[in-house]
Amino acid sequence: MARVKVKRRGIKIPPEYLLFILTLVSVLLMVLTFTTDVVPAMLNSVAGYTFMPFKSGLTEISSYANKRADDFKQVRQVLSENEALRSQIDKLTQENDRLVENKFELIELRSLLELDAEYEEYDKVGARVTGKDPGNWYSVFIIDKGEEDGIKDGMNVIAGSGLVGIVTKTGPNWAQVRSIIDDQSNVSGRMLNTSDNLIVYGNLESIKDGTIEFGQLSDPDDEVAVGDKVVTSNISDRYLPGIAIGFINTIEKDPNNLTKSGTLTPVVDFEHIDTVLVITEMKKENVPE
Repeated sequence: MARVKVKRRGIKIPPEYLLFILTLVSVLLMVLTFTTDVVPAMLNSVAGYTFMPFKSGLTEISSYANKRADDFKQVRQVLSENEALRSQIDKLTQENDRLVENKFELIELRSLLELDAEYEEYDKVGARVTGKDPGNWYSVFIIDKGEEDGIKDGMNVIAGSGLVGIVTKTGPNWAQVRSIIDDQSNVSGRMLNTSDNLIVYGNLESIKDGTIEFGQLSDPDDEVAVGDKVVTSNISDRYLPGIAIGFINTIEKDPNNLTKSGTLTPVVDFEHIDTVLVITEMKKENVPE
């Protein structure tokens, strides 16, 4: 069945009529605007529905952006304050380290002054340790004073509360010291309370337990006891007399039943030596080690 197309004709309004109608509507709206509240109310209602949500969104976005900006500003301020505090802490830490170092240096100097007063009969030169053999113990070490300061081979060295060792080599501004704990060292000593003589031997193994060895002690009346003090003997050909060496730690009779041997605890901490006093008076001139 064939379809019949119906062509619709639109309504055409002449332009002059359309202009008249629009003009009339405009005049009517103007009259209503000036004489009633109908048009403003309608416009406000349309604006409320159209623009207020948009305005509210803009306000929230602006508030959020301002809050984030304030937060970022606070973060930058906190970071800046933390950096300043960190710098201040570093400065205080350095100052504290210097104070601690000065404290220990003061303690060392005070100890040397006390030692100097204890052996006031001897002239001395103060020196700092600048090097040592490998290991924890100051068995052989270098000091910062030498021939230019009057240091010679064979001079006795003291620190802490007594005898450290003896100078074995010298240079213009340095000297080498071998301490009494070294395996090659031996010192002629005597008991302070009985005047009995003995020999003190260096021993790098026993010093790990805080002691060194002694032997050839003649004590027929068993007068020597643990805790008695040992000093350098007046018969030593290298060491000046009366310098403290240590205290008896253990004692036992030798197989020959004539002498005794054992261990003693040195009066010097041979694990920590920073400063020493070199006695410039010698028992004998130019005596080899």
